[in-house]
Amino acid sequence: MLTLFRNLFAPPRHMILLVIAAWIGLSLAEKRSERHGLSADQLNTLTFYGLLAFILGGRLSFVLQNLPSFMKSPAGIISINPDIFDPIGALAAAAIVALIHAQRQNISLWNSLDALTPFFAVLAVGLGCSQLAAGTAFGMETSLPWGIDLWNATRHPTQVYQMIASLLTLLLLWFKRHDPRPGILFLLFAALTAGSQLFIQAFRGDATFILNGMRQSQITAWLALFVVFILLEIQLKKTRRGTR
Repeated sequence: MLTLFRNLFAPPRHMILLVIAAWIGLSLAEKRSERHGLSADQLNTLTFYGLLAFILGGRLSFVLQNLPSFMKSPAGIISINPDIFDPIGALAAAAIVALIHAQRQNISLWNSLDALTPFFAVLAVGLGCSQLAAGTAFGMETSLPWGIDLWNATRHPTQVYQMIASLLTLLLLWFKRHDPRPGILFLLFAALTAGSQLFIQAFRGDATFILNGMRQSQITAWLALFVVFILLEIQLKKTRRGTR
């Protein structure tokens, strides 16, 4: 019984790293929330609902997709096992809940995203740390001197690449001169993150290939960049019209 309890409720170390990153990110976001038109209380409430929806939505989506297995072992539904999680369902749930809450509180979507950008940036750094601790998102085999021993081979430290790229993005945006135009800060973060993923994913050893050998993750990054550039142009055009 004690072993079962530990398996269900003992948080893995890599999950603790994500929690620490979330706390640091939220603390940094609070320091500059006022410049984006949000109070610290509004930011904390929005983040709380978004994170809660992310966690519950990701778990619920995974359970529904694998319902026959969980019908046989219902205890697995409340397990803290991070593998029992659907990222797409989690993001969808978080986005829906955050949008509904922001609309009810008359909070601008773009201002909210700008205020939360430090939170997202630190979380991306924490994700790299978490992946390194868990041995996930591993790289291809390499003979380069900075390779790391993982899964019985010397591999590209793609998790470290993720940490470095995310940290550089955080520093660049943190020390960037304040831009009052709504959405620009978040869209720059999204563009830099998608751009870095084009590089990092080229060295991943667990990539999924589609369309005659193209990496699915890189195609997703290209699509994300395309959407971000369109949104940037739209926001910049709105700003130009407003200044006329």
